[in-house]
Amino acid sequence: MGLVVVGLNHRSAPVQVRERFAYPEAALAPTLIRLRQGQCPDEPLEATLLSTCNRTELYAAGSGDVRVLAATLREFLLTDRQVSAADVEFYQYTDAVAAEHLFRVAAGLDSLVLGETEILGQLKLAYDRALAGGFTGKVLNRAFQRAFNAAKKIRTETNIQRGNTSVASVAVELAERIFDRLDQRDVLVLGAGDTSEKTARALMSRGARNVLVSNRTYERAQALAAELGGRAIPFDAWESEFARIDIVISATGASHIILTRDRLVQLHRRRAARPLLLIDLAVPRDIDSDCEQIDDVFLYNVDHLQSVADEATRLRQVERDRCEQIIRAQVRDLMQVPGFPGGELSAPRPAR
Repeated sequence: MGLVVVGLNHRSAPVQVRERFAYPEAALAPTLIRLRQGQCPDEPLEATLLSTCNRTELYAAGSGDVRVLAATLREFLLTDRQVSAADVEFYQYTDAVAAEHLFRVAAGLDSLVLGETEILGQLKLAYDRALAGGFTGKVLNRAFQRAFNAAKKIRTETNIQRGNTSVASVAVELAERIFDRLDQRDVLVLGAGDTSEKTARALMSRGARNVLVSNRTYERAQALAAELGGRAIPFDAWESEFARIDIVISATGASHIILTRDRLVQLHRRRAARPLLLIDLAVPRDIDSDCEQIDDVFLYNVDHLQSVADEATRLRQVERDRCEQIIRAQVRDLMQVPGFPGGELSAPRPAR
């Protein structure tokens, strides 16, 4: 039997194409049923469908020519989603190279954020749905189990997941260093833009207690506060809430400093010497750099956060070669399993 993967991802297709091939979790099993019944009714086809915001991939194993099987999978996806072949270009891999691709996906080496772990859970879910529906067999079962084992080995033996690589994640990391726990912390968001929203969401995902949103356009503050489950306050009233605040995220788009050192000294006195984290995401900056000289005040601007994220990305890139070596060794072992498709490994992939 041959192993095939056909799909698209964040590098091969823009979001307006990827969203047309998105399958919710509840649709995974019914889709595999349609594949078997419509495209391969007479063949003992093994199949697993993976669908995330960044990729849709159809893994399959069957007898016969792998090129024919790959063409069958492409045609199925196009027909199932009613998309013209002219509007999308799928990638496809077969046998050993398909196994390598699966292992890279499981390890987060093919992800938008190198080394991220969310994809492993998504891949396990896709496999579990296919397994429970009886869509997998000896080839896919072995391939997926070995991929999960390789991902675990990479997590434990390399630093591919070391450090956070987004500004929002770095902000959370710094907050947890300062406060130990975030579940009793209140957050003030000044400015309701995309970056401040992502940072606020990241803090709340780690347990931040309450969020207040203030914006020059009050309706926008209300909308973001509703999305975050927080409370909107008028922009000329946020100082009145300062005594209860532990973390300030500021990205107002103002052309001048909105929080000076002298003003912060007055506001900080109301806080009973509690630590205060200031995250200034604005360019030009919202917060006077001299504020970091105040006791118990920790100030980070967007350059501080980005430099930490860039260093984490650099370190992960250094680890890529070690991860690739592990994957290639694991795939070679898989190729030795009786009955598993063989073939040549791909050329080593350059860092992206």
